[in-house]
Amino acid sequence: YFIFLFMKYTFVASHITKGNVLFPDKLEIYDDKIVFIKSKIIGHDSTVIQRAGIGSVSLKVGLFFADIIIETKGGQITVANGFLRSDAKKILELLSEDK
Repeated sequence: YFIFLFMKYTFVASHITKGNVLFPDKLEIYDDKIVFIKSKIIGHDSTVIQRAGIGSVSLKVGLFFADIIIETKGGQITVANGFLRSDAKKILELLSEDK
């Protein structure tokens, strides 16, 4: 028998940061991919990044909040804004496990 265990972590940006008042950014981290969700008035935009395709992950840290910057090996840059600093550090830790 095969048992598949999939881990999923979900992080939602703060509502009080710039650009996130009504529609906060969201990151879902799975074993094999990351899904970045940018909500809009109607619907949302999703960006899926395979974990094997991540080139680098960095943080832009402010006093209370941080932005997560993910660059793929192909040069695509995705910026998720306004996460609590503690969440941003956990995201960085989770995404750096593969490296």
